[in-house]
Amino acid sequence: MNTERLNVSNTIQSGGFIKQHRSMLIGMHQLADVLLIWGLLTVLVNIAGYSWEVCYQVAAFFGSLSYHILAHKNGLYFSWRGQSIFQEVKTVFLTWLIVLGALLTVVFLFELNESYGGGIMVAWSVAVPVAISFYRVSARIVLREMRRTGVNTRKVAIVGAKEPGLTLARSILQSPWMGMHIAGFYDNRVKIGGRPLEGEKLQVLGDIEFLKEQARAGEFDDIYIALPMREEETIKELVEFLANSSCCVHIVPDVFTFKMLNARSREIGGLPVVSVYDTPFDSFDAVVKRLEDVVLSSIILCLIAIPMLFIAAAVKFTSKGPVIFKQRRYGINGEEIMVWKFRSMTTCDNGDVVVQATKGDARITKVGAFIRRTSLDELPQFINVLQGKMSIVGPRPHAVAHNELYRDQISGYMQRHLVKPGITGWAQVNGWRGETDTLQKMQKRIEFDLFYIRNWSVFLDIKIIWSTLFTGFVGKTTY
Repeated sequence: MNTERLNVSNTIQSGGFIKQHRSMLIGMHQLADVLLIWGLLTVLVNIAGYSWEVCYQVAAFFGSLSYHILAHKNGLYFSWRGQSIFQEVKTVFLTWLIVLGALLTVVFLFELNESYGGGIMVAWSVAVPVAISFYRVSARIVLREMRRTGVNTRKVAIVGAKEPGLTLARSILQSPWMGMHIAGFYDNRVKIGGRPLEGEKLQVLGDIEFLKEQARAGEFDDIYIALPMREEETIKELVEFLANSSCCVHIVPDVFTFKMLNARSREIGGLPVVSVYDTPFDSFDAVVKRLEDVVLSSIILCLIAIPMLFIAAAVKFTSKGPVIFKQRRYGINGEEIMVWKFRSMTTCDNGDVVVQATKGDARITKVGAFIRRTSLDELPQFINVLQGKMSIVGPRPHAVAHNELYRDQISGYMQRHLVKPGITGWAQVNGWRGETDTLQKMQKRIEFDLFYIRNWSVFLDIKIIWSTLFTGFVGKTTY
C-alpha cells in the first residue's frame, strides 16, 4: 500500500454554514409556497372587489395542500445541489399544472364553476407558478453569490481516481452553482500526486488510510466512495470506519458495470436496493402518464372520427378483407396485446413469421400505400390508448415474430417493454421509422427508444407529439 501523502492543508477550505439549519430552512421553504398560494388568491379577490368567501378559501386550502404534497413527491423540497435551475422551474410548473387539473375536475364534477370569478382564477393559475419560480430563482442567485464567498460550500473528497470517480468529479466541476469544492482523490491503486483528470489541477492526495485521518479530523463535509464493485471489502471497511466521523458519506454505484436503465435506489423492508433496469413510471408518474393519454386521445379521437370513417370506407370498398387489421405485439412487461391498424395489405400476417413491407411490395393495396405513407393507418391505435394497452408516446410496438428475432441480437432490446408501446416515439421523430432492413437500423431505433425511457418527462412527450405533427407522419423508409 502506498503510504506517501501530499500536504493538503492549503487545499481544503472551510464552509457549510447553512447545512446546520437545513431542517428549519426547508420548513421555511414549504411555508413560503403555502403563503404564496394563499396570498396571491387573497390579493386577487380583493383587487376584483369580491369578498373572501368559502369557495375561495376551499380553493386556496386544496391548492396549497395538493401543491405541498406533490412538490414533496417531485423533490422540490430536497437539496438544490445537483439540480439545474431550468429543471427546478420546469418541475414547479408541472406540479402546479397537475394541481390545477385536479381543481378543475372537482369544480366541474360538482358544478361549482359559477361560484368563482373566471378572471380571478385564470390570473391566480398563472401568477402562482410564476411567483414560486421567481422566488426560487432569486434564492438560487443569492445562494450562488454566498457560495462564491465561501459561505454554504461543501468540502468533498472522492475515494476512487478511476471511473466512476472521474465522472463524478467532472459533473461537480461543470456545475459550480452546486457549491461543492473537491479537495482531491484518495485511492490505493493510483500514484500519489498524479492528476487523473486531464486538464484539471485535482490530484490524488493520498491513500485510503490518509483519507481516514482527514475524515476523523473533520476536514470534509461529504465523502463520495466511487470504487468498483470488486472492492467490496474495502468499501465495507471504509463505511464502517466513517460511521464514527462527522462526514456525510455517499456510495456512487459502479454504473459502468452495467448499461443501467432508469437506475434508482429504494428500500424493500428496510433493505436498500439499486434498480439496474426499471420502468420510469412509479405509482405517481404512471397516473400522470395515464391521465395524459386519456385526455389527449379523447380529444384526438373526437377530431379524427369523421376522417376515420372515410378511411374505413375506402379500405372496405377497394379491397377484400377486414377494415381493421389486428396484429399481435408485445406490450408493457412483455405481455401480448392486439394492436389495431387500418388494413393496408391484401394479407394479414400474424404468425411466427412476419415479413416487413418493402418498397414496391405487391401486398400493399392502392389505398394502403397512401395511408401507410402518411401513417393514417395508425389512427385506430388511439382506441388502443383509451383501452390502456398503448400510450400516445412510447417505443413503437414490433410484431411478436420480430421481437423474437431481435431480442437475442441486440443488447437491451427487451428493455423497451418496461413501458407501454406508443403510437409515436423518440426514434420516429428522429427519422428511425419504417423498414428496418439491416441490424444496424434496428439497433439505432432501440438506442433512441432506450433514451426515451431513461429521460421520460411530460415535457418530452409534448415535444415528441409536436414534432410528430411536422415530421413524424411521413418518411422515406415508410412503405
